[in-house]
Amino acid sequence: MGRGKFLAGVSLVAAVFGAGPADAGFRTPESLIRNVYAFYGQGSPAFSNGLPRDEETARQFFDPSLRGAWTALHDAPYDFLVQSPTWRIGPISIATPRRQFDKTDVTVAFDNEGRAVTLDFIVVNGPDGWVIADVESPHDSLRMFLTQFRR
Repeated sequence: MGRGKFLAGVSLVAAVFGAGPADAGFRTPESLIRNVYAFYGQGSPAFSNGLPRDEETARQFFDPSLRGAWTALHDAPYDFLVQSPTWRIGPISIATPRRQFDKTDVTVAFDNEGRAVTLDFIVVNGPDGWVIADVESPHDSLRMFLTQFRR
């Protein structure tokens, strides 16, 4: 009986102090990238329309400074994360050329409908896990793109 009370107490403390799943972020930079591109598959409608622009998704995937811009995007000519208005992406290559404490650069390469795409994700590790601070293409950055097409 003493052990049962102890386990119940530990569960209560864990619930009170937030030891449950995080509301935002991912455990590794690589898992963050894999989860972003899971929304660009050819499967169910929920996971084939690109990364959603709702508040919950923004909180899970983006740094606080990008969340509002992600949800306010309007009339963009293409999806920045695949560099095209349409997609059929091939296998994704993920490389981590630079890791500095709570900030990491992740290079992502894939084929989108026959065209090679390379993006550099700048991800940061916050209190809830890894989130996107910016994404750079050879010609632009996600921050500049979102500012240009903000509502």
